[in-house]
Formats: sequence, C-alpha cells, structure tokens
Amino acid sequence: MKVLVAVKRVVDYNVKVRVKADGTGVEVANVKMSMNPFDEIGVEEAIRLKEAGACSEIVVVSLGVPQCQETLRTALAMGADRAILVETDAELQPLAVAKLLKAVVDREQPKLAILGKQAIDDDANQTGQMLAALLDWPQATFASKLTVSGERAEVVREIDGGLETLSIALPAVMTTDLRLNEPRYVTLPNIMKAKKKPLEVLKPDALGVDPAPRLATLKVEEPPKRQAGAKVADVKELVAKLKGEAKII
Repeated sequence: MKVLVAVKRVVDYNVKVRVKADGTGVEVANVKMSMNPFDEIGVEEAIRLKEAGACSEIVVVSLGVPQCQETLRTALAMGADRAILVETDAELQPLAVAKLLKAVVDREQPKLAILGKQAIDDDANQTGQMLAALLDWPQATFASKLTVSGERAEVVREIDGGLETLSIALPAVMTTDLRLNEPRYVTLPNIMKAKKKPLEVLKPDALGVDPAPRLATLKVEEPPKRQAGAKVADVKELVAKLKGEAKII
C-alpha cells in the first residue's frame, strides 16, 4: 500500500509571529521555518504503518517556494521514501492546495492520503475535506488512532462529545489530530541518507492546475492586548461590572 503525506512549510511554532508593517501579512523574512506540526504527525503515522507492514511506500508532497525542499528533506530523514515538490510562488489557498494535491494523487495512486488537520499559520482546516470531496473518497478527520486492515481503515476521531470510531474503505483521506502519535527525532545519519533520496520538482502547469488565489486578504493585524483583571469586593459589584463594563449579562 502506498501512502501519500502532505507537508507544509510554516513559521516555527516556537517563533512569535509578527505582522508586517503594511498589514499585508505576517513577517517570514529571516524567520525560522519548519514543518507544520500536524503534518509531522502525519509523516510519523505513515512511518509507523510501514514499520507494521501495512505500507510499502511513503511519498511526501509539499507545495510552494523552493525552500520547501528543506521541509521535504526533513520528512525523508524521518523515514519517507521519496518526495515531490510542486513549486510555485503563488499565494496558495486551501482550494488551490486541494486541487494540486488531487492532481498528485491521480498521478501517484496512493491508497491513503494523510494531511494535518490544519496548518498553524492560517488555521483553515479545509484542505483535507476539500481533497476528499474532489477525489470522491471517504474521509476521517481529526484522527487520534488509525488501524489499517486489508482494504479498510478504522479511525478513532476527536469530536466535541468525545471520540467517534469510523470504519472506512480505502482509498481514503485522513487528517491528523495531536493525540495520534508523537513524532520521532531525526538523527544525523538519517539526515545524511535523506540527501540521496529522490525529490521530484513539478510545476502547477504540468499538473493542469491554476493556483491563482480566489480570495484577497484586505488586512492583517495583531489581536488587541489583553487588559489586566480587577478584584471586586462582593458579588453585587461583580454583577454590576458584568452588566455595565463587560456588557455580557
């Protein structure tokens, strides 16, 4: 079984995100970038499937600027077999990403496509669902446990009321949640081996997809700073503040 995992290059989760002075976006120049944490969980899960004998090949794919090759090399060092970069300087929005991934899936014919449930930069939480719709494949989002047996996968997923277990037919799309696994550390020998693993670079035109954005970002601004709390003498004063100042009751 071939597994395809999508990975995204984002601002590292340890870095404080700063908005550009002109309000057109966030600052990424001279900022540490890394693999989206939910995508890293997806790579780890694919590796575990391979170690368990349920997967024969892991293909990782990323979309974006040439520097995304660094993210793909990290995935290869973790244990993926080969990588594909769809190189473009266009601003990629969820629908364009889903269309590009569909073209790659049509080309590679995997049995399982794994994506992070969302990227920590835009928090869109749309791409996995859009990809499943475009492919007309079953989907299991927010997965916290995955078991593959033959032509079916059993997925335990996080929902508001607790956990839900789904049995879906393969091929399918799955998106990862935090509790699915804990990604392994990349060792130096594997980093060196990853440099020799195949990494193919494609253009959106070769896949027959127009990645031009359909939405325009009007302005990006930081959230307002939180105000300091205040102590009240009694319940009567608390209720008065909730009514008069906070206006929530």
